[in-house]
Amino acid sequence: MTTLSTPAQTDSRSGADLPAHCRAMAERARAASHRLATASGAQRDAALRAIAAAIRAASAGLIEANAIDLAAAETNGLSSAMVDRLRIDNARVEKIATAVEQIAAQPDPVGEVLEGRRLPNGIRLEKRRVPMGVVLIIFESRPNVTIDAAALCLKSANASILRGGKEAAHSNAALAECVRAGLTEVGLPGDAVQLVDTPDRAAVGHLLKLDQLIDVCIPRGGESLIRAVVEQAHLPVIKHYTGNCHVYVDVAADPAMAMDICLNAKTQRTGVCNAAETILFHHALCESEDGLGARVCQALIDAGVEVRADATLSALLEDAKPAHEDDWGAEFLDMIIAVKAVDDVDDAVTHINRYGSRHTDAIVTRDAATIDAFIDGVDTANAMVNCSTRFSDGGEYGLGAEIGISTDKLHARGPMGAADLCTYQWVCRGDGQVRN
Repeated sequence: MTTLSTPAQTDSRSGADLPAHCRAMAERARAASHRLATASGAQRDAALRAIAAAIRAASAGLIEANAIDLAAAETNGLSSAMVDRLRIDNARVEKIATAVEQIAAQPDPVGEVLEGRRLPNGIRLEKRRVPMGVVLIIFESRPNVTIDAAALCLKSANASILRGGKEAAHSNAALAECVRAGLTEVGLPGDAVQLVDTPDRAAVGHLLKLDQLIDVCIPRGGESLIRAVVEQAHLPVIKHYTGNCHVYVDVAADPAMAMDICLNAKTQRTGVCNAAETILFHHALCESEDGLGARVCQALIDAGVEVRADATLSALLEDAKPAHEDDWGAEFLDMIIAVKAVDDVDDAVTHINRYGSRHTDAIVTRDAATIDAFIDGVDTANAMVNCSTRFSDGGEYGLGAEIGISTDKLHARGPMGAADLCTYQWVCRGDGQVRN
């Protein structure tokens, strides 16, 4: 279990008492949130474009700072998946900057009228989007989250406090400087985006208690981090525990399509939350070594994937390893996959609802009734039909980026864009009406 809380210590960077240091940061964020709430969408978009320009201008420095983090990661034995998440190169710098510009180009969610009507007493009633206020975002390893989080919060007029993992400390600090430069260039407060500037892990515990200053926390990282945040938080938490994603290959699947989707979902990028971790095959596809189930599994083995198979598929695959109970609920984040034969779509849905993480689950079939049964039955934030699980992503959904993929059911579910960082406000416009 990740530990977030230790006895209060003095912040080595500022010399201040750590709880007071965290409170001061939250108070600055709260003040900045009031400024952002009254800033125009045009000014916030100008800040985002300035941030993108600052990122491009600082490309060499960002890569240099990232190299320090990468060297430490290799020394500390981080997994290949974690190192991949950490790495910044020229292509990723450009992708980060482009994502910021895409967010700037989107419609402003703030002030959008969600519904409206005139009441019998003549009052005009509106339900409109408004910022949450101050968002605390805790994340591990991926430096691009620093920019995604900052940009989405700015687009939705929220101030943000960002706590990245120590493994990306130099990368995050360099990126945060780009954000501050963009904000100040257009006259918005630099404190609208703050990076927690102490390595003391106890800072997170103190921030999670400031429910009068911080409105919501969004943790992004491993399950142990998220559960530790939930245990300590005195404020609402929007969660994404794990990405145990499934592909169900139905008896009516197009064989070539199924092969492409399964290989892509598992191998295109393994260390991400929307990579497939389990493939379920209709039992009719698993009756011989020439069946589609065995052929897909063999293709995965040939691609370097360790296949952990149930008894039915193990009997058909010389190089597969036997699956154990723990494999069905695992998020491998590696070149490993669990495979199983199931009776039909209902059996597949039952398996997914038992072992899945409500993140992303796919079906491959040409049968419309089976598709409907899958969509209606599966408890998931993202139901993918005849396409890879890798598409459940804010960028792919046209959100520009995402603050996370929520597996919760309250407030937001699935990839969260700028609109999902808003709450709503009821506005009543009257002409002197009083209630009898």
